[in-house]
Amino acid sequence: MENKKIESFKDLFVWQKGIELVNDIYKATKKFPKEELYCLTSQIRRAAISIPANIAEGWGRGTTKNYIQFLEISRGSLFELNTLIIIAYNQEYIKKETCDEIENKLNEIGRMLNAMITKLENIKK
Repeated sequence: MENKKIESFKDLFVWQKGIELVNDIYKATKKFPKEELYCLTSQIRRAAISIPANIAEGWGRGTTKNYIQFLEISRGSLFELNTLIIIAYNQEYIKKETCDEIENKLNEIGRMLNAMITKLENIKK
């Protein structure tokens, strides 16, 4: 496997997966009830957007310590989104299949974030 030099946060596979997740979330929430637009729909979308946005913001902060902090914020948003997706499923706004697909993507992104955080913490030492 060829090692590609990472020149931008856009080159990070975890950021790319985060963007894909945002697109999936927008599709999944498009048919939520109108009364949820400013509540659950908005909160789900904001949590999803926060995942790649914090990866990108941390990249630009300039220090490893700050980057780790933003990756941890991203991971927190991931757990928030997981909870909100379960709530949406319990309210029957999304199907089990959609819930499972999103949770699988969240788990994958979570593993990637954990690996990045661990690697950066080891470099920092």
